[in-house]
Amino acid sequence: MTTDIRQRVLLTPAQLQAMQAAGSDVTVIAVHSINPYTGQPSFKGERIPGAIDTQAYTDFQSPASFEGGQRPLPDIAVLQEKARSWGLRPESTIVVYDGDRSMTAARAWWVLRWAGLPDVRVLDGGFPAWLSAGLPVTSEATQPNPSDIVLSPGHMPELDADGALRLAREGVLLDARIRPNYIGGRSEPGQPPRGHIPHALSAPAPDNVTDYGNFTDAETLQEMYRALGADGSRPVGVYCGAGMSAAHSVLALASIGIEAAMYPGSWSAWVSDPSRPVVRGANPA
Repeated sequence: MTTDIRQRVLLTPAQLQAMQAAGSDVTVIAVHSINPYTGQPSFKGERIPGAIDTQAYTDFQSPASFEGGQRPLPDIAVLQEKARSWGLRPESTIVVYDGDRSMTAARAWWVLRWAGLPDVRVLDGGFPAWLSAGLPVTSEATQPNPSDIVLSPGHMPELDADGALRLAREGVLLDARIRPNYIGGRSEPGQPPRGHIPHALSAPAPDNVTDYGNFTDAETLQEMYRALGADGSRPVGVYCGAGMSAAHSVLALASIGIEAAMYPGSWSAWVSDPSRPVVRGANPA
């Protein structure tokens, strides 16, 4: 049962290759990005055969806004136009991948599910895992046949600022940022405050994956999240800095059968209103 739940959202390279070899209706999406710290592109010229190229920081978000944060959800009409150009169809299994720990792939997974696509999965371990498995690659870009897909928003559970604060008190609100950002500290002049939402629990998204970049086993994920109270008995929500790492943790939770809501605006939206409370330190409140 645990394996079946995991395969609904995560596929190994061997599983994806077998689906392609069997002629299954699969559309592969490569999510490229520029590393915000090094400025280096994730795309090195090769991709999984048949993969459609997309951009993490333009295709799956809108421009930054005061209330929406650094990475607001995309305008549904704009996303629909792009989905049509990619040839996406609701009857297909859509598999997304990236080149580093599935962080940007998880955001794409969440956005496509939010937009109404019913069967979207992430390639566990991404392109590095595909290469390690010795599977074929190509430098040729794919030219998909456009579709007439109709998308609509709201198919994944979301939180706004008020909902996040309420869930932190009444359920389990997880902070998926690295722990120093959760703890906070002194802010530079002119910069937003650092810290976390009151009663939120630190649950860094990098803990979801192994040193090799694939998601850790179900038993470990269950133990990790159970220790934080995310065991299916109470509602769970996740936020991060701007809705990227949070999507990664929503995906990890989904792989063990736990539904979690995401606060898309996350910390970047939370601190846009100076009246919202901020807690500093290692304790939730």
